[in-house]
Amino acid sequence: MDILGVDNVLIPVGDLAAARRYYADGLGLKVKFEMEAQGVALFSVGAEAPGILVRVDARAGRPGPGPAMRLWLEVPDARAVSAELGERGIRPLAAPFEVGTGWAVEVADPWGNVIGFTDYLKRPELSRPRP
Repeated sequence: MDILGVDNVLIPVGDLAAARRYYADGLGLKVKFEMEAQGVALFSVGAEAPGILVRVDARAGRPGPGPAMRLWLEVPDARAVSAELGERGIRPLAAPFEVGTGWAVEVADPWGNVIGFTDYLKRPELSRPRP
């Protein structure tokens, strides 16, 4: 099997309009497309082709086993992202914390899916090239 990279990351959500507000207005991601009738929206992640695809799922956010996920995204400075999220009214789950490559901070959407932002300040050689 030849894995070429990430296609899209699918996140179950309970409400498409609320998800659009959270991911676009709150996290600042750009909407690539939205298909309301199908209950999906795709958000860009930087200049990469892969994106975050939210899909309405009636089980999202309910107690007990159900859909949830955790995704980390690379950013230039996770501590700066934490401050910016706070300015947008999004509270991190905890203060930024050190990881092997630098710093990370995590937030949760209204359905309990965790989005992490991590940097490579300690290991810049592992970071994506920047334009």
